[in-house]
Amino acid sequence: MLHKIESQRSSRDERGFSLIDTLVVVAIVGLVAAIAVPQTTSMMSGYKIKGNAQAINNQVGLAKMRAAAQFSRARLYADLNARTFRLQVWNKTTNQWVDDSGVTPLADGVTFGFTGVTQPPPNTQAAIGQSPLCTNNAGANIANTACITFNSRGMPVTNALPPAGAVTGNSGLYVTDGSAVYGTTVSMTPLIKAWWSPARDNAWVPQ
Repeated sequence: MLHKIESQRSSRDERGFSLIDTLVVVAIVGLVAAIAVPQTTSMMSGYKIKGNAQAINNQVGLAKMRAAAQFSRARLYADLNARTFRLQVWNKTTNQWVDDSGVTPLADGVTFGFTGVTQPPPNTQAAIGQSPLCTNNAGANIANTACITFNSRGMPVTNALPPAGAVTGNSGLYVTDGSAVYGTTVSMTPLIKAWWSPARDNAWVPQ
């Protein structure tokens, strides 16, 4: 009798999972994936744009320090079409802008812009917009660019060549992925601030 019971138990164990069991497991895995994948994609997109925004903010702060340390001018140069940015310093000996960092590209899906946001962060720009056009070594404007420039005292200035260039509080760079907008602004004080807002809204939050 004992041998018969053990034989029946062994027979049941050897059957494994039925087709219904397998289908139930597959359905559960599919449901979990359907919920998790969009959330993961959204999180990754958020990390990308936030990383770009932090890098821009850090480079603006570094440009300010470079200008003061080298008693010259320094700027964050953004190529709006190429979706890249880099730090440059004015070489007073050769009278030209020189790259002080490598070219950093924006992440996939991130562009310079402010998708539907119509108002600047509070107590910053008069109207929302990217910083003025960058200038070349001869002082001519470069199309589809934006520069945040500092003089040797670490003050944000217009892009006119040294020794010209007035102090300005209208500096800002904005990036968006279509769902959020991050911005870096520089006041005349000069105070560098980071901001975030949902796209197509005017709900700026300091970062």
